[in-house]
Amino acid sequence: MAVAMAHCVSYCGLSAKLKTLSLTIPPNAAFKPLSFSSNTCSLNLFSRGLVSVRPVQMSPNRRSIVCEAETTKKADSAAKRARQAEKRRVYNKAKKSEVRTRMKKVLEALEVLGKKSDAQPEEVLPIEKLIAEAYSAIDKAVKAGSLHRNTGARRKSRLARRKKAVEINRGWYTPVLDPASA
Repeated sequence: MAVAMAHCVSYCGLSAKLKTLSLTIPPNAAFKPLSFSSNTCSLNLFSRGLVSVRPVQMSPNRRSIVCEAETTKKADSAAKRARQAEKRRVYNKAKKSEVRTRMKKVLEALEVLGKKSDAQPEEVLPIEKLIAEAYSAIDKAVKAGSLHRNTGARRKSRLARRKKAVEINRGWYTPVLDPASA
């Protein structure tokens, strides 16, 4: 932070001059005191809020002005959080949409197979591939944090139950009873 003392500017006339004064930093100096200039083509730091000016009372007869210049302004953390949240929202929305689409394809295929009168057991194989793709999409969404793991488990269970219901109704699946429980 550079600090400059300007003894020639009176404290009373400062507010009127702030609109036209600007700070210039010599380009060849690494660290030199800042000086006031009324040159309008120099970088106006007052309008950007990078310079704070405060009066300092050093002695009863002398008035000084201390100018503190910040080289960079910090990014607003709330704005950054908003940008991050929007990015996550779009990402999560895409993941959830993919899961819904894959589930919808499986459920529609199972419904068509259930209504088909002359369906064969081999027709379940393409549906099993669709179910595997849906499981993969659900697992990826859970891993990414877009879906809760219980939600993912419930959706996978829903697909498996629907498939098993179609197989049982068609007579392609018979539940095996445990001999110990019988």
